Amino acid sequence: MTCWHETAFAIEAPRIVFGHGALSEAGDHARALGCKRVALFTDPRLKDSPHVAAVLRQVDAEVYAEVNVEPTDVSFRNAARFAAEGRFDGYISVGGGSVIDTCKAAALYATHPAEFLRYVNKPVGEGAPVPGALPPHIACPTTCGTGSETTGIAVCDVLSLRAKTGIASPRLRPTLALVDPSCTATLPAEVVAASGFDVLCHALESYTARPFTARAKGPRPMSQGANPWSDMGSREALRLCGAHLVEAVQGDLQAREKLSWAATLAGIAFGNAGVHVPHAMAYSVAGLVREFRMSGYPQDEPMVPHGVSVVVSAPAAFRFTASACPERHLEAAALLGADLRGATPNDAGELVARALEKAMQATRVPNGIGAVGYTGNDLSALTKGAFVQQRLLGNSPRDVSEADLGGIFTAALRYW
Repeated sequence: MTCWHETAFAIEAPRIVFGHGALSEAGDHARALGCKRVALFTDPRLKDSPHVAAVLRQVDAEVYAEVNVEPTDVSFRNAARFAAEGRFDGYISVGGGSVIDTCKAAALYATHPAEFLRYVNKPVGEGAPVPGALPPHIACPTTCGTGSETTGIAVCDVLSLRAKTGIASPRLRPTLALVDPSCTATLPAEVVAASGFDVLCHALESYTARPFTARAKGPRPMSQGANPWSDMGSREALRLCGAHLVEAVQGDLQAREKLSWAATLAGIAFGNAGVHVPHAMAYSVAGLVREFRMSGYPQDEPMVPHGVSVVVSAPAAFRFTASACPERHLEAAALLGADLRGATPNDAGELVARALEKAMQATRVPNGIGAVGYTGNDLSALTKGAFVQQRLLGNSPRDVSEADLGGIFTAALRYW
């Protein structure tokens, strides 16, 4: 009998060095990878940091420190121009997800020049495959959340469209990740909170994603669906977030180390399974921002930090998705610390949502899209912007229509 559904899954990840002092190995690894002319990417706030200085003591590199905290198509192009003019044979990124994503994009366009939208995901761009290998990229995260050091995804805002989109290809995945938790010691609480909720949602969305066996046989996408490998990382990341997220935001250094490990696990998980509804909605929430500014971040322009743009809609989203796989939502709620005594499958969505809301309140993160400046008048634009993110929505355990998305955004308007 012919089987029309997928029966196998793939596991892809960069080499990872994790632990205190990992950053001190950057020079050895760059030399081992044969890098002779190196570009170091960072952002203006980190340019003079001890983390960048530590790498520059080991590697003779040309520094690009003009990365936007939330990248745009313009900032990606500027970075690509620098990379093309420099003719580098190796890249090092030191910073958060924005720095790592910008370095990925710069290496791509410098190595395989094309019009910007050529590689950008459909329907915003053409979604063309990356045609060949990229130079070595050593990613050194300084935050504890995005997981960008483990994935083949680079996200940016397209300013002319007021839309967030990205580029996704296994070839964008860094060659090596040096995850040094000591880099998180001086992070503002707000940055730890935003990146921490990104970790949590990566894990929760990967764990509740449509299973890989539900996909028809054919070319295997990066977001292949929940699988036994991603499940292991997602469960442990959820447990670590439930136990340590609040303490990490409050400044506990051991908790920040635990959150860094959770970010690594969740990064590998969603890099092999994919995320779904909350991340799709986040593209609109971040892309259409008008006035919101969050303390702990640059104040020169409105911005909803990525992890916040994801989690403000997450409780409403998981109330919607729970009916498709209530047992997974219940287990996730328990891993986050919820009391399941007497719970039934019908309680799954509410229990996950309450666990998220409790953590958001404890860390003083905006909760609900109303808290970042949206009103009922914005619902149509938010819905349209999210509905085009079919690469993510197709990974949802429950089919999501445009009307469904509108209902989730409506439910996400409320806040405390």
